[in-house]
Amino acid sequence: MGPHPAVAAIRLAVRRVLHDILNDHQTSRALAGRHPGPVAERPPSPLVLVACSGGADSMALASALAFEAPRLGVRAGGVTVDHGLQPGSDLRADEVVLRLRELGLAPVESIAVTVGREGGPEAAARDARYAALDAAAEHHGATAILLGHTRDDQAETVLLGLARGSGTRSLSGMAAVSGAGGRYRRPFLQLDRQTARKACMVQSLQVWDDPHNADPAYTRSRLRHEGLPALEKALGKGVVEALARTAQLSRDDADALDAWASQAEASVRDAAGLLECAKLYALPPAVRRRILRRAAIEAGAPAGALFARHIEEVDRLITGWRGQGAINLPGKVVAQRQGGRLVIRQG
Repeated sequence: MGPHPAVAAIRLAVRRVLHDILNDHQTSRALAGRHPGPVAERPPSPLVLVACSGGADSMALASALAFEAPRLGVRAGGVTVDHGLQPGSDLRADEVVLRLRELGLAPVESIAVTVGREGGPEAAARDARYAALDAAAEHHGATAILLGHTRDDQAETVLLGLARGSGTRSLSGMAAVSGAGGRYRRPFLQLDRQTARKACMVQSLQVWDDPHNADPAYTRSRLRHEGLPALEKALGKGVVEALARTAQLSRDDADALDAWASQAEASVRDAAGLLECAKLYALPPAVRRRILRRAAIEAGAPAGALFARHIEEVDRLITGWRGQGAINLPGKVVAQRQGGRLVIRQG
């Protein structure tokens, strides 16, 4: 008799991702073999870490990784991040470390972080968490880190992007592969949250439900417990699946437009590298605004603080020029039109 369907589903999702990681690893080793170095410097197999909070999604992911990795010759470890936002968070992090080790994962560690305030509590916690995960990957020499985001998380991300009015890229949600060198992998984007929770239950895995996930002070929590249920009540079941499908379609469109903007950017700069307003005006708005956003970020504007309204204001220097003054952007960046050129720089 095979495993429970929920367990089989999470294992299959992880197995597919591990196969991708192995293929990438073998390709990089083959390329490295053209310029061989000391044999001792090459690890026998890739190390994959799971980021685990102790919740149902990440515990299900950890259990599937612990089961699949040895069968594919992959080393598997885990890391949990203690954000320090709740009393006893250090003790809970220690409990997660113990559970991961009981699954057979190694190395396993807990990392304590200090959460700032920039961008709001959710964004600040996310930034601190990813910085810690990046550090853990570098420290252990990990090839990849698995994240337990589910289809439900994807649907929430799409709705949050829609509420911000941030364009196609925000509607594309989370990528299955992201980060430097494809470090972050999300095996569960096609699985719902209930499947992960069921897999934990049938395997008798202890899970911790973060009270922040039910705290209405957090936007994502309100969306999860009020917004999505209201949408399903009004529109019927299938909203989550439709939003996740929208994310993939939007990602395909955004990737194509990003590639177009990258190719077009060189053609709209003069010999000094300045953006020429007339040539920018001739481009489709979606392509032009991508070039403007990239230029603002290169000048020092923080990507997370640069919203659609900022880019629209800069775009009006191209499409609605009436002699208006400079546009102030996040990060003390200023955009202004000078002699038919668009100048974006630190103010």
